[in-house]
Amino acid sequence: MHSSIQHNRRAWDDRVHRKDWYIDTATESDFNDPWAVLDPCGWLERDWDGRQVLCLAAGGGRHGVLFASLGARVTVVDLSPAMLALDQKLATERGLNVRLIESSMDNLSELGDSTFDLVFQPVSTCYVPDIAPVYREVARVTRPGALYISQHKQPLNLQAGSTPTAQGYPVGEPYHRSGPLPPAPHGSWHRESGTVEFLHRWDQLLGGLCTAGFVIENVAEPRHGDPLATPGSFAHRSAYIPPYIRLKARRTSAPPENAAPKLWVP
Repeated sequence: MHSSIQHNRRAWDDRVHRKDWYIDTATESDFNDPWAVLDPCGWLERDWDGRQVLCLAAGGGRHGVLFASLGARVTVVDLSPAMLALDQKLATERGLNVRLIESSMDNLSELGDSTFDLVFQPVSTCYVPDIAPVYREVARVTRPGALYISQHKQPLNLQAGSTPTAQGYPVGEPYHRSGPLPPAPHGSWHRESGTVEFLHRWDQLLGGLCTAGFVIENVAEPRHGDPLATPGSFAHRSAYIPPYIRLKARRTSAPPENAAPKLWVP
């Protein structure tokens, strides 16, 4: 097991115990309108009753229980037992059935081939040193035609600093790099202090997804920016550096050996 996995497991367990703001369990209003949380882009059809959904690296009592409330057969995979405990607590309170598996996102060995109709992954790939094994595992456990909705930190978001200068937010980290990023500064809103994070390039984020056997059907950049916000705040920085990208991809047949990346955005 990569040392970063153990480190990040402890970091997210600690965040749960401290009740950090990142720990955002589903509220009553979320259950009243689950799609506002799960599908702000309108990419998903609305009938998921009885269908298999994998919420990947998505512990925390939010996405999994909301999909379960819509009748989906939900599996949640997360490396943090404390995050999974939040799913269990809320599922029990709501009378929902959710399967919980403690594992890293790049090791889905407990899950069978061609099982899921949808894999839903919030921002989390920054915690693994190599994104390719994640994509291969997602491809293995999804049926042909299944959807993979994922959100990632944009590379520039992880390259640039948090403190603005007269010239804006300077880029301080190289694009082609290996190994983890330097520790996040305390109080950073675009990084999670205490965790180990890795930068993935666009060819890895997009090309790697296509090589694994997916066709990219849509792309969105969630809007978080406000140029009038306080300089140095998350909203101000996001007006100049988009923090995230959301991808809609569909599983095709098994990828040919040594396939070249293909990108299709209708």
